[in-house]
Amino acid sequence: MTFQLNEHLKQDLIRRGFSRRSFGRIAAMLSAGAALPFYNEPAMAQLSAVRNMPPDAVKINANENPLGPCPEALEAIHAVAAKGGRYMYEETFGMQEVLAEQEGLKSTYVQPWAGSSAPLHQAVLAFTSPTRPFVTADPGYEAGERAAQFVGSKVIRVPLTRTYAHDVKAMAAASPDAGLIYVCNPNNPTGTLTPREDIEWLLANKPAGSILLLDEAYIHIAGAPMCTDLVARDKDLVVLRTFSKIYGMAGLRAGAAIGRPDLLKKISHYTAGALPSTGMAGATASLKSKTLVPERRKIIAGVRADVFSFLDSHKFEYVPSVSNKFMVNVKRPGREVIEAMQKEKVYIGRVWPSWPTFVRVSIGTQEEMNKFKTAFLKVMA
Repeated sequence: MTFQLNEHLKQDLIRRGFSRRSFGRIAAMLSAGAALPFYNEPAMAQLSAVRNMPPDAVKINANENPLGPCPEALEAIHAVAAKGGRYMYEETFGMQEVLAEQEGLKSTYVQPWAGSSAPLHQAVLAFTSPTRPFVTADPGYEAGERAAQFVGSKVIRVPLTRTYAHDVKAMAAASPDAGLIYVCNPNNPTGTLTPREDIEWLLANKPAGSILLLDEAYIHIAGAPMCTDLVARDKDLVVLRTFSKIYGMAGLRAGAAIGRPDLLKKISHYTAGALPSTGMAGATASLKSKTLVPERRKIIAGVRADVFSFLDSHKFEYVPSVSNKFMVNVKRPGREVIEAMQKEKVYIGRVWPSWPTFVRVSIGTQEEMNKFKTAFLKVMA
């Protein structure tokens, strides 16, 4: 599907500093999806992937949840797949209503999406421009800044604090003209938290007219305070959620943007079409499960603690994550270790330019992490 910019969108883009020459790139970004290398979460994950991965390989490179969808979600997906010849918008409406109810919001404050990547990039289009920068953490999840660079918006990277939190004071001061301030909490790749009080401070002290985009993709895994109550207070805030992580639905694509209706409207200008009924049905069933989140949080935390104990016992330096991934310092160019691990059939994540000797490792099953430990000792010997 080719996305056509209507005259209203074109005039809005021009008013915010885009040139007509940029329209082609903007339309290409909206039309191409994963065909553009920066564009969405699966595409970012592919930076750590290779073709022809052995069937017995350990794949801990893309922050996936090896547990997959819960039984209730699988049952719902199977039931709705048989009706796949229909668009089934009611599945989207159902997911919207359940999520809104659980968050204590009106349904108009929740906009379902196929994952959280599309609203991330469309928020870049809605709120940034050549004169309204995109402010992000470094290291941080790169997809938003790549989208900003692609369409010609300025990107400002702000280093994390010594405790690996977002430096909210530096982010607020980064530009008086900031359009979008992006906070992934817990952060990707470090898996570390920015305290709730820092989020509230940033909301209160950010530049006038800017929007805070809070990506809570990993919040359920950390068990940290969520911020949708700030949305209920009509703050300049959009919260992103995905079902790719604790819910184990990365390949099925379900997510949501949560914010004031006027902010959601600005983002949704750049999208069209029905959402996958399988993803929506699976998401609704997952939300209704009473045990999924606490059980999986406990499983992931147990495996993570075991890996950290291993790293401690062998004196490896790592960032103490509360998520389903961590950064470990290999004390040499990270790409060398990634390639050496692949020879052991263990596929770990990528390197961030600002931390060239750190590699990101996702938390897999206990069996997978045991294989990681064996391979890592061999490679680091």
